[in-house]
Amino acid sequence: MTEAASIYPPLEQRPVKNTICLFDVDGTLTPARRMVSPEMLQLLSVLRHKCAIGFVGGSDLVKQQEQLGTPSILVTSLFDFCFAENGLTAYRLGKPLASQSFISWLGEDKYKELVNFCLRYISELDIPIKRGTFIEFRNGMINISPIGRNASIIERNEYEKYDLQHKIRQKFVDALKAKFGHLGLTYSIGGQISFDVFPAGWNKTYCLLHITAEKELSGVDYRTIHFFGDKTYKGGNDYEIFEDSRTIGHAVSSPDDTMRELKQLFGL
Repeated sequence: MTEAASIYPPLEQRPVKNTICLFDVDGTLTPARRMVSPEMLQLLSVLRHKCAIGFVGGSDLVKQQEQLGTPSILVTSLFDFCFAENGLTAYRLGKPLASQSFISWLGEDKYKELVNFCLRYISELDIPIKRGTFIEFRNGMINISPIGRNASIIERNEYEKYDLQHKIRQKFVDALKAKFGHLGLTYSIGGQISFDVFPAGWNKTYCLLHITAEKELSGVDYRTIHFFGDKTYKGGNDYEIFEDSRTIGHAVSSPDDTMRELKQLFGL
């Protein structure tokens, strides 16, 4: 997988025709917010010789570089398609595609009202611990974390258990829906400690616009789109693309489970 992208066959010459595998990142290719294993990268490299591959995650490209790439290897060279922030920031064969902006869509005044409400809500939450970076602004969305994104891995693991029991994130989402139902926003719980807020339709299915556009660029019509994700339940950030009629959804429980599915599906 660390080899130059040029060693892979052109998209139109991949042996498994008109097929692409798309992967969620956290819990699918990597443990949550941790680095990908060499074994996963090697398997993806073998798969890339057979069909197109891509990832689609809610985080920004910087975080995906940390998890999937290395200081000397760009993540955009390791996949044919890289979809950060659900595809609102996108790369095809290492080159950037058109992007979208959450702040431009929503407007500064409405954005400030939303952020102020969230900060007040978090300030009144009584949870075991709080750290820092409770709201992270991204190009195509905002990410909200009741505990704060600066939490350590151990703190994240403990909070995830607490959240599953007390439904902190779900109650937060419910409050936002009640207050800002008129704004046309979607709330998607993903990972261990946070949830994303973005315009309706800007979930992970957004990346499929780039996939279908490939027919005009290279002539490849991706009629078979496999998607692998761990948060495929309703309300999870993989749900919409998992259920979409254009994809074949594979619910996985861990990176090891993803590798097992790929080996079985493609005879790797």
